[in-house]
Amino acid sequence: MPIHLLWGDDEAARQRAGEALVEQLLDPSWAAINLSRLDGQDTAQALRALEEARTPPFGSGARVVIVQRSPFCNQCPAELAEALEANVGLIAENCHLILINPAKPDARLRTTKTLQKLAKAGQATEQGFSLPAVWDGAGQVDLVVRTAKGLALSLEPAAAQALASAIGSDSARLASELEKLALFVGPGQAIGAAAVEALVGGQSTSSLAVGDALLASRPADAIALVDALLAAGEPALRIVASLSSQIRGWLWVALMEQAGEHDAGVIAKAAGIGNPKRIYVMRKQIRGKGPGLMLRLLGELLEVEAALKRGTDAAEAFRDGFLLSGAA
Repeated sequence: MPIHLLWGDDEAARQRAGEALVEQLLDPSWAAINLSRLDGQDTAQALRALEEARTPPFGSGARVVIVQRSPFCNQCPAELAEALEANVGLIAENCHLILINPAKPDARLRTTKTLQKLAKAGQATEQGFSLPAVWDGAGQVDLVVRTAKGLALSLEPAAAQALASAIGSDSARLASELEKLALFVGPGQAIGAAAVEALVGGQSTSSLAVGDALLASRPADAIALVDALLAAGEPALRIVASLSSQIRGWLWVALMEQAGEHDAGVIAKAAGIGNPKRIYVMRKQIRGKGPGLMLRLLGELLEVEAALKRGTDAAEAFRDGFLLSGAA
């Protein structure tokens, strides 16, 4: 009576895991009869999924019922909760119910508790597929390593670092690039950093990378990164907003540590940062930097924003704000 719960915001990884289960369990000759794909946001389809999971498969292989956007572990209506509890014990032998949802299961719900009990009894499985935050470099490297492992590819450590720098948290693109790299290096060969550089290219650009360059007093690098963002269609005022938020966070951490506060939870709450773990990363980023630098950077951004709103060309506004203010 296996139930498989796949959740997380890494849509590409979720889908690969679901399709891997289908390939493993289903006899292709009987797929037209034994495979159902339903939308859990439609209550009628969610109830139908539970009914179909009670029906034994025809022919060989298993019956597989996939519920996309599963409602059973997040804001589950009472009707569906009761139906799930009534039916989990009646799922037919050699039937597999795959529940897929982007949100993390709500541990407070009785349906989630029911599935957790089944998992402890070996009658259900749960897999989470969460994307790392854009500031989490180590998490992005782990994402690369996990994705390569899931695709049965061998990856050198330097290549994992290079891919994380080039792609970041774009899981769908990462899988696509890994498949291209596997063809490039040949069957059974490990993917190296040279192959990544030749096929994928250099470092990805984000507003966070611009902020890192400004913090390191590299305005020319920051301008080059901004030019890349503008060329990719990123709105100039959105870049300013992202940078302002990033630098204000650094300023909060610097000021509170200067005042003697070292509790990451307290600092995160004061700074409006949802994940206290980010404070540890920010501390490393601003080590040796004082609040005065962050205040100067916020002043530069204010000048850039004012120039943009006066109609100045975006590239010129950033160039003047970063270079001329820095020179002053």
